[in-house]
Amino acid sequence: MSFLDNYTHPHLPTLSLIGHVSPVIQIHLLAAVAAFVIGAVQIFGPKGTTLHRILGWTWVTFMMTVAVSSLFIKIINHGQFSFIHILSGLTLVTVPLLVYAARKKNIKAHKRYATNLYVGALLIAGLFTFMPGRLMWQMVFG
Repeated sequence: MSFLDNYTHPHLPTLSLIGHVSPVIQIHLLAAVAAFVIGAVQIFGPKGTTLHRILGWTWVTFMMTVAVSSLFIKIINHGQFSFIHILSGLTLVTVPLLVYAARKKNIKAHKRYATNLYVGALLIAGLFTFMPGRLMWQMVFG
């Protein structure tokens, strides 16, 4: 028996827990999940198509929603901003930069900004939501 066996019981997510958190957290979670899925489609799907542009604007909207809503979530640091909020600021700066790069046909910069945001603001930050005691941990392991 490993250390984690005492603390984890993986199961299908307990989605009902979402109903017990603030609306800001609900919005943040739903926007993050949507951005995660759309971002994966964008990364692995064809580029330069009408669908790519539509999904791109949708992704931008969700990413901005994730970043802005996170500024109102201060649970893990007793009502103060935490280190994870640095990603919120970076997102609020980087999203307009990636849009600008795409509009100027600077595809190399656009791809770099979008990929870095996906990895940093969704994958890495997303992993922090699975820390013991947090909502995602409780939904999957609690």
